[in-house]
Amino acid sequence: MVLTTDDLVLYKRCSRRVFLERFGDSSCRESTSGFVRKLQRDSTDHRRQIIANWSEAGSTQRVEFPKGDWNSGAAETLRLMEAGAPLISRGVLIKPAGEDGLDWIGRPHLLVRSPEPSTFGDWSYRPVDIRMGKRPKLEYQLVATFHTILLEMIQETPVRYAEILLRGRSPHRVDLFTRRPQLLELCGDAETVLTSDTLPEYFISRSRCSLCPWLSQCHSQAQQDQHISLIPGVTPTRYRVLAALGMTDLGAIAKADPKDLAKYPELANGGVQNLINQARSCQEKRPVPRRDDTWEQLRQLPKSSVELYYDIEAEPERSVDYLHGVLVVKRDLQRRVISEKFHAFWAETPEEEGTAWNRFVEFMEQYPDAPIFHFCEYEPNTLGKLGKRHGTAAKQVDRLRNRCVDLHAWVTRLFFLPVEGYALKQIAAYLGFSWRDSTANGSQAVFWYDQWLETGDRQLLETIEIYNEDDCWGTYHIAKWFEGLAREDELAIAETA
Repeated sequence: MVLTTDDLVLYKRCSRRVFLERFGDSSCRESTSGFVRKLQRDSTDHRRQIIANWSEAGSTQRVEFPKGDWNSGAAETLRLMEAGAPLISRGVLIKPAGEDGLDWIGRPHLLVRSPEPSTFGDWSYRPVDIRMGKRPKLEYQLVATFHTILLEMIQETPVRYAEILLRGRSPHRVDLFTRRPQLLELCGDAETVLTSDTLPEYFISRSRCSLCPWLSQCHSQAQQDQHISLIPGVTPTRYRVLAALGMTDLGAIAKADPKDLAKYPELANGGVQNLINQARSCQEKRPVPRRDDTWEQLRQLPKSSVELYYDIEAEPERSVDYLHGVLVVKRDLQRRVISEKFHAFWAETPEEEGTAWNRFVEFMEQYPDAPIFHFCEYEPNTLGKLGKRHGTAAKQVDRLRNRCVDLHAWVTRLFFLPVEGYALKQIAAYLGFSWRDSTANGSQAVFWYDQWLETGDRQLLETIEIYNEDDCWGTYHIAKWFEGLAREDELAIAETA
């Protein structure tokens, strides 16, 4: 039984996941998505490049050993340290288990020789970890601290500092004095989980769970239990407060007295009433207006004989916005739909981004009075960015941006909905719309575009375009729902007049 650096990273994100990875039924584990494989590959390539750059200053020796044979890896690492190797790549550091504990196993990306004396002679080593991110996440700092503890035990001398090499940033020097007690507490908690027979409690967190291969298993259980972590606005911090108060079901929260909850700072800043209304919506399975003037506001949604529904696909690592999708809806004077047609403006390679952008702008100017409906802020923000990048006149870009209508902002301003989150797929699915490929999402589209650039398989472009088109249709579906609600309200007013 061991505790590794990978275990620590997983435990810091989710105690349940580290247990499932060790003891869970592998048949319940989803296969690794293409996007996650891309992240892993990019991280490996980045690490290799950094190590290659360091090797220019001194020979790097990589520790090789049979997979899973940690003792062989540790012995080879020790041999290289005793020999005074300037740089050691992917070494293995082991702290034997205490009574009823686990062996601690560290895999620093680099061990760098330093001039401080140790049990080896007039030199010692310090750890360097290499990360793809641009900020030193706490979990990465704790792993670096873990490596220093193992090193200090092996070389019998303190490690002055540990570094994390970040992408595009200066190296981050870890505050070992602050992180050491945090790390020891984390290791103790992780050991408790890994030496227990009890599966830790789940909590569905939209940001942390999205790429987890065990999400389906946990999510199915949460739906069965009607777990309140599925309620938008219930964060882990708020959950602890609600659980302590015995409010662990929808009904309890929906019926709560705001005065009883307002005294808790975790629910401050208007969070109490919003949480209660959100729980009401989920319990009653119906929209709940957020404002006294919701219906009046709803009638202000722009209407036109031509409406444009717009969605962008981008590859952030390459800094390219490669697809502009536009669904054009034309109506007659009675608002009846005459035609619905989708248009795609592709940059099949990053170098074609400017051409795709110019074609898109020219197309949009054919409908100068048409509102441009989109979902969230990415589209109007990107219009400004691409306009500057490709030399489009500022007034021309401003005209486009001024026509933008963010339906996400409209939804979250006017209604609480019985959904688990306010993403496009969740809202449109609640309203009855479904994507042709249920597995498609923005992350997968990034993977597919990278695969297209590598393989030239045009089927990948077709798959992305279908997903992008469905995003436009999903946005259109929300707009139609809004218009239907406004029409119903107008009829109700006419009947009572």
